[in-house]
Amino acid sequence: MNRQKDKPIITSLLDSDFYKYTMGQESFHRHPTAQVTFSLTNRTRSVRLADCVDIGRLREELDEVRKLAFTISNIHYLRGTDEYGQRMFREDYLEHLKALRLGAYDLDVVDGQFHLEFSGPWSVVTYWETLALSILTELYTEYQLSKMSRLEQDAVLARGYTQLLEKVRILKSFPDITLTDFSSRRRAFREWQDYVVSVLIEELPGQFRGTSNVLLSDKYGTVPMGTAAHERDMIIAGIMSDTDEGILRTIQMTLESWWEEYGEALSVALPDTFGTDAFFRAMTAEQAAKWKGLRQDSGNPFTFVDKVIAFYKSHGIDPQKKLIVFSDGLEIDKILAIADYCRGKIRATFGWGTNLGNDLGLQALSLVIKATRANGKPLVKLSDNLAKAIGPKDEIDRYKRIFGYDVILNEQPKY
Repeated sequence: MNRQKDKPIITSLLDSDFYKYTMGQESFHRHPTAQVTFSLTNRTRSVRLADCVDIGRLREELDEVRKLAFTISNIHYLRGTDEYGQRMFREDYLEHLKALRLGAYDLDVVDGQFHLEFSGPWSVVTYWETLALSILTELYTEYQLSKMSRLEQDAVLARGYTQLLEKVRILKSFPDITLTDFSSRRRAFREWQDYVVSVLIEELPGQFRGTSNVLLSDKYGTVPMGTAAHERDMIIAGIMSDTDEGILRTIQMTLESWWEEYGEALSVALPDTFGTDAFFRAMTAEQAAKWKGLRQDSGNPFTFVDKVIAFYKSHGIDPQKKLIVFSDGLEIDKILAIADYCRGKIRATFGWGTNLGNDLGLQALSLVIKATRANGKPLVKLSDNLAKAIGPKDEIDRYKRIFGYDVILNEQPKY
C-alpha cells in the first residue's frame, strides 16, 4: 500500500477534522465579520523544511485545494451528523459551506522555513488549518521516502504494520481503554490513515470510538469525533483585547457561547489556552456540573488529573462521572500509564495523533498552523507548557499577568 501520487493530496474539503466544522459554524453565527490570520510554525527547528519540500510542489497542492467545493453528498453527510439525537449543523451554515471556496495564501521562504499564512474571514479561513498541515506532512514523508531504495521503502511500511499490530495487541489486553484517531494533521500520508482507521474498526470494536477525520467517518459509517480547539479562545480574546478586562472575560464568553451553540452534546472543554488554573477560576460550579468533561493537550497529564479531580470535588461533583480526553504527545506506554492513573478516579479516553497515524520509523515533524491575528491584533496562546506558547513576547507577558499564569514547565513538545 503506497500513496497514490497521481492524485492531489487533498481531494475533498471533508478530509479534515470535525472540530473545523463545529468551530466553523460557531464563528459563522457569532463572529461573521471577524478577520483573522493563521500562520504556520515548524516547532522542529532542526529541520529546514523548505530545503526538503519544493515550494513549487507545495503551491500546486495548495492551489488544488482552492479548486475544491463541498459536494451535495458532503453536505448531506454533515446534515446527518448528530449527538444524542441533536443535529450539529443548521441549514444556514450548510448553505454557507455550499458556497465556500478557500482563498489565496501568502507563501515564501525565510531562513529555510516556509512562511505560510492564510488571511480573511474567520468563517472561511479556518478550514485551511488541517488541510495545509496534511499536505505539508505528506510532502515531508515523500521527501524522506525519495531518499530510499524500493526495498527500504517497503521496510518502512513493514515497520508501520508491525508497530500497529503491537499497539492493537496491547490494547486488546486493556478493554476498558478507549481511543479516537486524531492523526489527520500529522498522518504520514492519506492512505495510511485510512488503513489505520479501517484496522482499528475491525480489531478493537467497543474500544475504538472512531476518527476525527470527517471523510473517513463518512466512508466507514462512524460518528466523527471532536469538539473545539485553541483558536476560539485566542481569536475571541484578540477581538476583546482593547482592555485587560475583555481578555479576562474571554474564558467565560467562550464557555457560554459554546453551550448556547451545542449544549451538552459537545461539552468537552479545552482549558489550557491561557493556563488550566485560569480556566478553573473562570468556570462556575454550574458549568462544571453540566459540562461532560475536559481535554488535556499540554503539560503533565498526571498533574492535570489531580487538578481536575480537586476542582470537581471543590464543587461537590463526583469526578467519576466526568471525562478527560487526553491528546498530548501520546504513545502506547503513556496511554497505559495515564489509564492506570485514572482508574477508579475519573473517566478517561484518548485522542491519538502523530504516534498512531505517523509511526513508520520516519521523522515526524511538529508542525502547527495557529491563529496569530484577529482584526489586526496579535493573538496569544499560553498553554500549560510554555514551549507551546504563541504570540509576541510583550503580549505573552501581558496575558500571563492578566490570567495570573505561573506555570514553569517549558519542555519542547515531542509531537
